[in-house]
Parts: sequence; C-alpha cells; structure tokens
Amino acid sequence: MEPLRILLADDHVMFRRGIAALLSNRPDAVVVGEAGNGEQAIALARSSAPDVILMDIGMPKVGGLEAIRLIKQEMPNIQIIVLTISDNDQDLFTAIKNGAQGYLLKSMEPTQLFETLDATRRGEVLLPRTALDKIRQGFREPEKETTKRREQVDGLTPRESEILKLVAKGVTNKEIATELCITESTVKLHLHNILEKLHLQNRIQLAIYAVRQGFSDNSDPT
Repeated sequence: MEPLRILLADDHVMFRRGIAALLSNRPDAVVVGEAGNGEQAIALARSSAPDVILMDIGMPKVGGLEAIRLIKQEMPNIQIIVLTISDNDQDLFTAIKNGAQGYLLKSMEPTQLFETLDATRRGEVLLPRTALDKIRQGFREPEKETTKRREQVDGLTPRESEILKLVAKGVTNKEIATELCITESTVKLHLHNILEKLHLQNRIQLAIYAVRQGFSDNSDPT
C-alpha cells in the first residue's frame, strides 16, 4: 500500500512540525510539503500533488477557506481536512460547502487524526459527532438548488438509491458492501457515480443531502 501523501498548511510553524513528527512514525503516511499560508498551500498542491491537505482556516495572504475553494476547483481529487482551533459554525459550513472532506479541532487526540486519515484513504468521512450534528442541522442551500437535486434523484438507479440510504445512516463502505453483498470497489464506483449525478463534491455533502431528502428514514423519500 502506497503511503498517503500529505501537505500541511498552517501559519504556526511549531504546530506544523508537531503534526509532521506524529506522521513520521507512520509507514502509511508521508509529508510532502509544508505551507505557511493559503497562497503557498495552493502552489504546493500544484507542485507536490498530495493525496490529502491538512488545512488551517486562519492563515495570512489567502485564508484557508478560500484556499480550499480554489484548490478543489482546480484539483478536485485532492482531499482536504480542516484542522483548526475554530469551532465557529459558519466556518464549518463554509469549509464543507467549499469542498473540505473532514473537519478536526486542534484540541483532538492524535488517534482522531489517524482515524480520520484512515477514513479518508477509504473514501469515507470521519467527523466529530458534534460537528456532524451541526452540519445536518445547519447546512442550507438555495431552494432552487434543493429542487434541482431532488429532481436528479429520479436519475439514480435502484442500487444507487439503496447506497444513498445507507450513506445517510452513516454506514461505512465495508458495511455497505456486506449489506448489499457487493465488493468495496463496487461501492466506491457507485458513490462516484452518485456524486456526479447529484453534482456534489464529497461524501459529507452527499450524507447531508441524503439526510435532508429523507433517505435516513425507513420510508422512501418523497
């Protein structure tokens, strides 16, 4: 298994070095660069092609939220995990809307970081329960976008709808594969197709959408 290529973006050098030291003890991860501001993060994302960026929000020149938006527009395959001291709801919602794959507070335990990186490698999302609850309760989009996506649900296959229901319940790829008697690779392919059909960027946005459309209920969404 190839190590996860990680770019660190934080204007606090000591914090960056601390995360780098933690990751240096893991054979499945390698730090490919360190950025001190959002402008450097964008440039290093282009030059080092990381799998994952650990991105601080409050950085000079170009802030983390804007850097997320610009990087995801240009390099959508890069996964971005916000790593910040901020517990501000608006920052959380903006980061997810801009394409962030995960969100961790800097007060986390190292094991939380490792678990999140492992989940990211599997194409899954691992968020603190409090953050997930805030997202589900507070994530909003314009009514015309909600209506448009609701219409696009009609274009999902029966299997894709089954998978969307399981995603809404927080089920992992492995659990989905077991439930539906298919391989994890097939699950990932279905998820990729669902994201494209609904014009969503990542699994967090997909889970939020599924919950809001009633896919977490026992009955079919209407």
